Amino acid sequence: MKSMNACRTARASLLATALLALAGCAGMGLQKLSGTVVQGVVSQGGPLAKARIVVTDALGQKKTASADAQGHYALNVDGMQAPLMLLAVEPGNNNCTDSTKPWAKCFGALLPELKANASNTANINALSDRAVSSVASALKLKGPQELLEKGSTEGIEVALIRDRSAGGRKAVLQALKDAGVPDAESFDPVTTPMLADGKGVDAVLSALVHNRGYDNDTGVPGGTAILDADYRYVGNEEPLNLARAQAALARAKDPAYTRVIIVGDSTASTYEGFRLPRMGWGQVFEELFKPEAKVKVLNNAKSGRSSRNFYNQGYFRQMMQYVRPGDYVIIHHGHNDQNCDATKAKRGAADVANACTYPNDAQGRKQFPQGKPELSFQNSLEVYVKEARAKGAIPIIMTPTTRVWNKDRKEGFPVVPNHFTSAGQGNNGFAFVGDYSQTIRDTARASKLPLIDIEAKTIAFVNAHQDDWKKYWLAVDPALYPFYAKEPSGTLAKPDTTHFQEAGARAVAQMVAQGIKETPELKALADKLK
Repeated sequence: MKSMNACRTARASLLATALLALAGCAGMGLQKLSGTVVQGVVSQGGPLAKARIVVTDALGQKKTASADAQGHYALNVDGMQAPLMLLAVEPGNNNCTDSTKPWAKCFGALLPELKANASNTANINALSDRAVSSVASALKLKGPQELLEKGSTEGIEVALIRDRSAGGRKAVLQALKDAGVPDAESFDPVTTPMLADGKGVDAVLSALVHNRGYDNDTGVPGGTAILDADYRYVGNEEPLNLARAQAALARAKDPAYTRVIIVGDSTASTYEGFRLPRMGWGQVFEELFKPEAKVKVLNNAKSGRSSRNFYNQGYFRQMMQYVRPGDYVIIHHGHNDQNCDATKAKRGAADVANACTYPNDAQGRKQFPQGKPELSFQNSLEVYVKEARAKGAIPIIMTPTTRVWNKDRKEGFPVVPNHFTSAGQGNNGFAFVGDYSQTIRDTARASKLPLIDIEAKTIAFVNAHQDDWKKYWLAVDPALYPFYAKEPSGTLAKPDTTHFQEAGARAVAQMVAQGIKETPELKALADKLK
């Protein structure tokens, strides 16, 4: 055993030495350093070139460095006391905390111990950030960024760091083995040496999508979320399938494919397997296209996001990196843009600050507080239109799917249009009131967009299914689906009148496809449907 451990240590040391040599001699702009050094790779689906790195120690000391074009960095940390906290931020945007503005790509890492007068590997990536997130959760913090913003690492136990780093290994263990990573059973996302070469650890990281969550009550960034390249959840319950993720990534990048981007909320989202039978319509939409048509649906729709914070939190950017001329962008927001009630308990102020957008008035005029045009729903939607067209893509806009609400805005029939706010609603906590679906129609007219009125289609559908609507919206037997035994809604006794189970998701996806077929401007896309 001692001999095996010695071999592992020697192999890691050789790789770390090779990495420093590569960084020092390949025109990467890094100097070979002496003394106590931390070095590694900043990676987020590839190297995060020119990232700014801030290192904080147990005494509150800080040092900074910059990564080179390949994401490599090296920094002398003589005099610093472990554990170290490392934050990497993309160049040109320092915003890791403000949800009212576009977030930068921000990643953290915790290095529990330092070897003096030696090189210490400290990689910063999606998996190291998830470990920071897990430590932050143990410390009752809202997310990794709250921990990384602390002035020191004093009081953070080494055992906790090691435990939480190892705790996430199961989610990627088989993928690491499939990628040929030696000693995968002892992999640590921070201290395992790696190169940004598309192989080994880097191959696994390249198949992952990273983001930070959102704390509803305060609006600050929450815990780390890891998805695969097909925007499927990755966790210990559902480990990364490397081959599937790499195949999805290849199709997303393939110029022979047509990409359909879904910008949306929880009604379109792809859900974790343990939440079955809950599904979003975007989760099954790709199945409706002819295989030979080569259509790749990129569905990064997110629960709880409005048109404004979906953009600010980077979900749109993650998909748009693949977009080519002739691709399509389906814009499907409206549910969460209604979160504009400032008097709502706990999260009212956070919602207004970060999620809310205001609909147009009855005359179709934009409404927003003075000096804050981004709080106009139409202005927020037009951001996607502008960026899609700038890349040669074709934007399509849709009204929201209906809630199963009657005229009293309660569960019941007949279901009527319900995406509006009105005077007196929410204890008069709305600065502006109006109709969100009509604002979408206004936007379609103003920007000359293909419009699919899914609200109207889903209202007609549910009114035709008054006796069995619970087979489509989320209303399940918790005895069959134990996940829902502790959920506040989604059961037969307490139906979820907004979200779908599998039959509903498939029905709505078919309605979207029908809407495409009914729209002359979308004939080229319609021809790709089955």
